Amino acid sequence: MTTAFATAATIEDALAALADGARPVAGGTDLVVGARQGKAPLPESLVAIHRIAELAGIAETDGGLGIGALASHAEIASHPVVVERFTALADASSIVGSHATRAHGTLGGNLMNASPAMETGGPLQCLDATVTLRSSGGVRSLAVSDLFAGPGATTADDDELLVSIDVPAPAPGTGSAYVRLEYRRQMEIAVVGATAVVVLEGPTISDARVAITALAPTIRRVPEAEAALAGSDGGETAIGTAARAAAAAATPISDVRASERYRTAMAEVIARRAIGFALARARGEAVPVPASGVRP
Repeated sequence: MTTAFATAATIEDALAALADGARPVAGGTDLVVGARQGKAPLPESLVAIHRIAELAGIAETDGGLGIGALASHAEIASHPVVVERFTALADASSIVGSHATRAHGTLGGNLMNASPAMETGGPLQCLDATVTLRSSGGVRSLAVSDLFAGPGATTADDDELLVSIDVPAPAPGTGSAYVRLEYRRQMEIAVVGATAVVVLEGPTISDARVAITALAPTIRRVPEAEAALAGSDGGETAIGTAARAAAAAATPISDVRASERYRTAMAEVIARRAIGFALARARGEAVPVPASGVRP
């Protein structure tokens, strides 16, 4: 089969192509690898969107962030505001694939690929991020948590293009972290991952968000873990209860990278680390980016 290929100069060009059945491609890091490995054939029609200037860049917006769909993981991981205030997202973007993958792979593509093992999904959910989708028929926004429908599937329509990601400003006293279980530093994806976002008011956790990665059909938050932390002093008892709740919420599979039993056991360990690092950052302690690989 021959794949038709076109390059869009504007968002309108891209939307017209999508309306005719084309699939958008930017960095192509997931699409090309999937085709080469035989996981999925190339679509009949592709439209390249990498030259659309409107989809690029990272900008501060009322204390929050507006991230273009074409922003690369390398750009995100090195952005000073992301590193300082949205640290879980920096943790995640800094360990996506290899140096080459981070240089070319985009946040929009990562989200629309909808892998339950993707690094950035947990941080964006816990940071209350939203995505903006455009089609020839209009514009709509939805929470990142509402974007994922299943492994490799989203709730976006075929003619919709993800154009931006908006992340609201974190409250004062916020600390966040993303941690994954990894066997190597490069070309790895999460065997188990966990995100934690905590807000401290004095010694007390006033709000908490916890999400698990590579442990269910979609990345998901764990309300039971969040409830265990909220209102607590962030001590070992609360952290342990929250970490066990994260493991209890896991419904992992067994595959070539890990067994179901091992993933479930490691879920508690990785969640505990993510919560601990988020608390340390909220308290002003220095935790290097990425948090994965740091000794707890």
